[in-house]
Amino acid sequence: MSATSRPRLLPAVVLGLAVLLAPGTAAAKGGDDPVASAEDGATTTTATAGDFAVTVNGRVTNPAAGQEARLRDVTPTGPIAVRGRHVGFTIDPATLGVHDYTLTGAPDPQRMVTAPTVVFASKVPQLTAAQLRSVRIGELRLRDGVLVAEFTTAAGKLKVQAKDAPQGGIFQMEQEFGGPVEYVHTLGPTLFYFVNEYTGKVNFGNGVPGDTTHQMLLGKDSPQVATKLAQDGTTTRWSVASGGRMGGVLGEDAIELSAGATDCTSDCQARNRIRGSVPVPPEPVSPTPIG
Repeated sequence: MSATSRPRLLPAVVLGLAVLLAPGTAAAKGGDDPVASAEDGATTTTATAGDFAVTVNGRVTNPAAGQEARLRDVTPTGPIAVRGRHVGFTIDPATLGVHDYTLTGAPDPQRMVTAPTVVFASKVPQLTAAQLRSVRIGELRLRDGVLVAEFTTAAGKLKVQAKDAPQGGIFQMEQEFGGPVEYVHTLGPTLFYFVNEYTGKVNFGNGVPGDTTHQMLLGKDSPQVATKLAQDGTTTRWSVASGGRMGGVLGEDAIELSAGATDCTSDCQARNRIRGSVPVPPEPVSPTPIG
C-alpha cells in the first residue's frame, strides 16, 4: 500500500520555543517541528494541503504557510469556528461539544464527498455545570492544517485535536476530569452506523459507492480507554476514562483489519500501528443501518 493512500495524523511532539503571550493575544512563528496530533501517530499525505482558520471572539487566526499561531488564556464568549479546505466544525464553549463536523468535498484524489457533507451533527461530552464552570482556552495552537485546542475549567481539562485532510485519523477529543465522562456522538443527517460485512466491525458512512469523482465515505469511532454504552443507527454513547480519548478515523484506515488502540491515559502514542502491513478489505456493498 502506498504512502499516499494512508493519510494519518502526525505524532505528538514537543513544539519549538515560542514567545509567551499576554492573556488573550496571539503570535505567529516559524519552525520545523510538526504540530501535535494524536489519532495514531503517522503522517497525513494529501494532494491539497490543509489550511485551518479559527475564529475566536470575532477574531480570525490564520497564520501564513509554515507559521504557527497561539492563543493563550482566553475566555471564549461564543462558538469557536474552525474552517479548513477539507474539514470544518464548531466548538461550543458552553458544553465543550463539537458541532457540524463537515467534509467540504474540496477537490482531492482522497476526497469521499463532492459537496459539503455533515459527518457528525455533534460530539458532546456530558459534563455537569460544575465541570463546565469557568471555561477558558488554556492554549490553542494552529499551524497550516493542524489544530490543538486545550480548554480548562474549574474542574478539569478537555483537548481537541484536528487535522484538515479529506481522510485518515483527523480528529480526537480527550478529557481530564478525574473520572469517567460520557460522550454522545450523533451522525449527520445522511449518515448511519452499520456492521461491516467483511470485518464484523462497526463503521459509519452514507452508503454511496465510490466512483471516478470520489472514494466511498467510510469512517469509525476510535476509542482509547473508553467503553461503548449504547448504539443505534445514528447515535453512539461512550464512557471515556479520565485521560482517555475518542478519535475519529475516515477512509481506508477505518476498515483495515488492525488491532484497537492500547490502554493509555498519559503521553499516549500508538504502539500498535500496522504501517500498511494488514490487507484492506473491499468496500462494503449496500450497508444496512444498525437497528
